[in-house]
Amino acid sequence: MATKDEIIDFIKTQFPQAKCTIDEVGNRSATVRHKIGHAELRPGGTVAGPVMMFVADVALYIAILGEIGIVPLAVTTSLNFNFLRKPSADKDIIGVCKLIKLGRTLAIGEVSIYSEGSPEMVAHAVGTYAIPKT
Repeated sequence: MATKDEIIDFIKTQFPQAKCTIDEVGNRSATVRHKIGHAELRPGGTVAGPVMMFVADVALYIAILGEIGIVPLAVTTSLNFNFLRKPSADKDIIGVCKLIKLGRTLAIGEVSIYSEGSPEMVAHAVGTYAIPKT
């Protein structure tokens, strides 16, 4: 297992371009957030799909690292994504991941995506990660 601080240090070092921050990690789950600014918007004043997909992928990765420790070569093998409603253009995007399965070589999780302050999901994702053999 890795602590929240260990994961934060790892992400800052290995993914300095990542704009997500970690709110919570542990108990086979993680909550991350991404600040939304002009660069994250698409025409029509909504958050770009790739931003929400990034949040889902990061939340899944963080939840997995929280359980198996820092394993840099754990990688996404699939990410299925459903856009449900228009997110707010001026609120953080929040990704809440719950791991469904955590095996020796595969991890599967679902991520609910919200606009900060809204109880309704704006998107939902299910992803699979390959975990390298140690």
